Amino acid sequence: MISVAIQDKAGKEVGKYEFEATELAGGINRQLLHDVVVMYEANKRIGSSKTKTRGEVRGSTAKLYRQKGTGRARAGSSRTPVRRGGGHTFAKRPKDWSYRLPKKAVKLATRMAILSKFEDEQVTLIDELAMEVPKTKEVTSVLKALGLSETSCLLTIDQHDPVVWKSARNIEKVQVSPAADLNAYDVLHQRQMVLTKSALDRLLGRAED
Repeated sequence: MISVAIQDKAGKEVGKYEFEATELAGGINRQLLHDVVVMYEANKRIGSSKTKTRGEVRGSTAKLYRQKGTGRARAGSSRTPVRRGGGHTFAKRPKDWSYRLPKKAVKLATRMAILSKFEDEQVTLIDELAMEVPKTKEVTSVLKALGLSETSCLLTIDQHDPVVWKSARNIEKVQVSPAADLNAYDVLHQRQMVLTKSALDRLLGRAED
């Protein structure tokens, strides 16, 4: 049984939230988490580096000077790789590094990552985070009251809320994500996970739509 204190915006405890660990995942497979994180990092690689071969650089293909009688070593065109400004022998080509693991494995890894946050006591649960207008100062004050102003945070809300997103987008080391958009990489990348009660209900299948 996992028990987490529910806090309000002022950082005061207003209740407890209890659930079985198996509601998130049956256990934590570190190898699966590693494989999924590596996949996300590979998918972030741009792979756009490119250099020119001797056939792509600008310049004449004519022989620089005659083969014999000059006293110098024989030479071909100015585009040869051995000359300054010439092409590369093994030129770099654009490459797509992305790949995908099975959807079920990726989804399970996300739930395992969330469970690991609870087991490591890196989850802060708040009752709600509703705002009428975008205001960065309000989110900053909430994080300060929770003691998280100096920590990287993944602020997880029930559903996409443009007001909350606009309020937190300029805060350094703070990322906002709806519960449905969570992934293992984002969960593990941030030090602390801040969950609203409704977001946790969504993750555990207790939300009432």
